[in-house]
Amino acid sequence: MEHWNNTLEVDTAMRYRTYTYPSLSTQARLARLVPEGGVAEYNMMVTVTDACLPFALQLEAVEETLRLVRTTLPPSVVPVFKRYFLSDAANQHGLLPEDEPCAVSVVEQAPLNGSKIALWIWLQQDMTLTHHDNGLYEAAHGEYRHLWRGSMAAPGLQSEVATMAIFDEYKVGLEKSQASLKDNCVRTWLFVQNVDVNYGGVVRGRNEVFRCSGLTPDTHFIASTGIAGRHPNKDVTVEMDAYAVAPLKEGQMSYLYARDFLNPTMEYGVAFERGACVDYGDRRHVFISGTASINNRGEVMHEGDVHRQADRMLANVEALLSEAGCGRDDMAYIILYLRDIADYKAMALKFDALFPKVPIVIVHAPVCRPGWLIEMECMAMREVDNPAYAPL
Repeated sequence: MEHWNNTLEVDTAMRYRTYTYPSLSTQARLARLVPEGGVAEYNMMVTVTDACLPFALQLEAVEETLRLVRTTLPPSVVPVFKRYFLSDAANQHGLLPEDEPCAVSVVEQAPLNGSKIALWIWLQQDMTLTHHDNGLYEAAHGEYRHLWRGSMAAPGLQSEVATMAIFDEYKVGLEKSQASLKDNCVRTWLFVQNVDVNYGGVVRGRNEVFRCSGLTPDTHFIASTGIAGRHPNKDVTVEMDAYAVAPLKEGQMSYLYARDFLNPTMEYGVAFERGACVDYGDRRHVFISGTASINNRGEVMHEGDVHRQADRMLANVEALLSEAGCGRDDMAYIILYLRDIADYKAMALKFDALFPKVPIVIVHAPVCRPGWLIEMECMAMREVDNPAYAPL
């Protein structure tokens, strides 16, 4: 395929790149971290700009965009995790590539620019990729094994039982890989069909799994996003993605609280951490959980006003990032979730002005409380010098 009039915009610090492919009707935003002498890593969002194309052509354009962007990166850079955001997962899932070498997540959360598909990819350099029979995808380099699972599900079960079954299967897989939920799991994503009905069961199921796994208010929980999303199988009430790293030394993973802005989640009966931070010898990864317009008493702020909710949400996120020594310039990606599709244009304008280069996707996904109109998650990464830990 030939592609004319393609453009590449690079910021002055070489932190972000934007690739535009008019002939494909796509755009890719890339965030990069390349410590001197260390592993290069990238987060990228690929979006489709022509919503009139049929799904097969949009998918082809997204995959071709990924291929073209990869030709601009070192040859040893490979995807370690991919998530497809689809508008109609039941009908579109069967057209996705098969036998991909990395962990893949597929979730129905329609991109709100009107397209049928968007793609988030995390790429890293010089990784040895292995698909284990326990379902985990391992990306190994140096001392570390990064363990990924995508789209775990337990069809035919109501949400509480399904959540426990998914976590139990995941725990067994981690144990077979010399890791554990308590010590090595960094991040989970829980996608809940009909979140207004089924989220309560997810909370109860996760609370029970954590209690039995030694995850308590006196120890720690796990950074997480719990949001509406649908698996391609209509009988799945809950779908989970998860990311773990092994081995980790004591203190290498820490947790973020921003107590002036946010309260501990267990105060309203939910077991997750507001954010998690993993330090390596040469960099820091910061994972911000799904964060909405909430105060430090656990109350929804600015009900009915998506603009003010967005401002409070951003204040909460920035407080968490600041606690980890990071800020807006360290953002690696943003996923923005909206309950009401009518809020898309206003929020797209707002976030494009605030984060014009950061990889971002805005999808339709109601939050776990009806009063929340908007939620975001993000990741930050920055160079550090931590001689106590091995480099990534």
